[in-house]
Amino acid sequence: MVAAAVVAGLTLGALAAPAAGAADHHARYAAGTAAPRVDTGSPVRVNQVGYLTHGPKKGTVVTPATKPLTWTLRAADGTQRASGTTTPAGVDPSSRQHVQTFDFSEVTDAGKGYTIAIGGKKSEPFAIGDHLYDSLRGDALAYFYHNRSGIKIDADLVGSEYARPAGHDRAAPHRGDTDVPCVKGGCDYRRDVAGGWYDAGDQGKYVVNGGISVAQLMSAYERTQTTKGADAASLGDGRLRVPERGNGVPDILDEARWEMEFLLRMQVPQGKPLAGMAFHKVHDKQWTGFPTRPDQDRQQRELHKPSTAATLNLAASAAQSARLFKSYDPEFAARCLHGARTAWDAAKAHPKVFASDKDSTGGGAYGDRYVGDEFYWAAAELFITTGDHGYAKAVLDSPLHRDPGALFPRGGAMSWASTAGLGALDLATVPNKLTAQQRAEARAMVTKAADRYAADSAKSPYGVPYAPKDGQYEWGSNSQVLNNMVVLATAHDLTGKPRYLDAVLRGMDYLLGGNPLNQSYVTGHGERDAHNQHHRFWAHQRDHRLPRPAPGSLAGGPNSGLQDPVAKKKLKGCAPAMCYTDGLMAFSTNEITINWNAPLAWVASYVDGLGGGTAERPGH
Repeated sequence: MVAAAVVAGLTLGALAAPAAGAADHHARYAAGTAAPRVDTGSPVRVNQVGYLTHGPKKGTVVTPATKPLTWTLRAADGTQRASGTTTPAGVDPSSRQHVQTFDFSEVTDAGKGYTIAIGGKKSEPFAIGDHLYDSLRGDALAYFYHNRSGIKIDADLVGSEYARPAGHDRAAPHRGDTDVPCVKGGCDYRRDVAGGWYDAGDQGKYVVNGGISVAQLMSAYERTQTTKGADAASLGDGRLRVPERGNGVPDILDEARWEMEFLLRMQVPQGKPLAGMAFHKVHDKQWTGFPTRPDQDRQQRELHKPSTAATLNLAASAAQSARLFKSYDPEFAARCLHGARTAWDAAKAHPKVFASDKDSTGGGAYGDRYVGDEFYWAAAELFITTGDHGYAKAVLDSPLHRDPGALFPRGGAMSWASTAGLGALDLATVPNKLTAQQRAEARAMVTKAADRYAADSAKSPYGVPYAPKDGQYEWGSNSQVLNNMVVLATAHDLTGKPRYLDAVLRGMDYLLGGNPLNQSYVTGHGERDAHNQHHRFWAHQRDHRLPRPAPGSLAGGPNSGLQDPVAKKKLKGCAPAMCYTDGLMAFSTNEITINWNAPLAWVASYVDGLGGGTAERPGH
């Protein structure tokens, strides 16, 4: 995630606003609202990818009408397949749109090119079927290979337009990330911190973003080991776009290892001050020029001072890695566990070493002065992996334990700055040495949080399981939606209750076009997809010789804060769910990051496994 300083000195005039179309008025129904003009296309909003055969099928229409309207479902050849009436829903507070909803869940005929028509207006086309999300799963996971540092990106895996030489490797100026000094006053030695994933639109690598991201990729795999009926084959060896395929290790773990190796390199070596802790981040001395392909970056890279938050991210993710790699590479698993234990001890010895909020020259600050959540997460993962009483005590004695509202905040269940929920989810689902009563309590924490998110989804005309504080959408709101969906999906795994599954699938509807902007937020998925997200290599809007973002890239989404010049100018006065524009330099609404694509990959893996009729409709 970048900061406002990234656009200093850049020319923004070439980024033209999208043309205003006939649907402008659909964004302006609330009386007295000085909203920006937005072309939202058809007022009939659906999931532009489609609906599972036996899953809920719902949508929304923006209309000033107050009485029910007739909807008609037509197949690709124009034949009518179903019809019904809409349900008036009043004004949606997130968008200030006057809306009605419709439900065609009874339709179970598989096919492509379906549309819904209401009052002469037709939705974008969509499919009905069992296996709609296999390509989304693969694309969302390929995002991480695309953004690897220190390795050539192979055209055979991603296509020629996305291939590139290795970024920041030994051959780069200043030896790239293989020989990096600290910022002034940080340390008096140099470190090899090669590898890992570039964080976002910039080319920094941040331990607090890397930790949650690699943990969620590993959790997507671990779920297949702990949940009956979960699909492990789709994440297995030879199934994903990674160069390690064919090595006998599940491809998703190969991808996770690329980041895990980097995180271990960020640990302060023994014999040095703050030994065992983790450097907070590494990035260019100044903000990387725009656009810049990673291998063409000539700036000096610098390590930034260790922090307690980064150290606990290392402890948690390395502990999880240790148990997952034990059967595939015992030596690497042992190295991970040693790193995790060492990091935990270092964090306990230095519990208040905080990253500065002002350290934002050349990269995001990622300041975080509350680390109780990181302590909880790290203790949970170490306890699950080792069974040691000391870690169990740290979990059970935490003020966060048994408090679902604290573990899973209302606006968003998890984020880089709020990680306790990761530990709670694993305590509830991964075999461990809690007593039966304690396991039941852990599961109850998950389901109580899921009850809130499911209620939020049911209340929303767009079905979105997201109700942030004061109704204001946050930076990266789409990742908050997805992380709430992770909690809902886990609750469904634990209980089988249909309302949790319904809310997950309604969240997919929202992300893939069934939202106030009629906008799919995932590149390559849906008719009106985001494709100008903020990225220094995927910068086609600035330089047509460069590619657009790769398929499966998730845009951050609506953000009431409007923390960039483009968004401030174009979106002033926007309703919360309308505060989005698909522009390259609108980074506060349109950035892409590893910690946003990680829950997308988790959820895509989950919903892809629902095909074949396993997704039950509410009430059935």
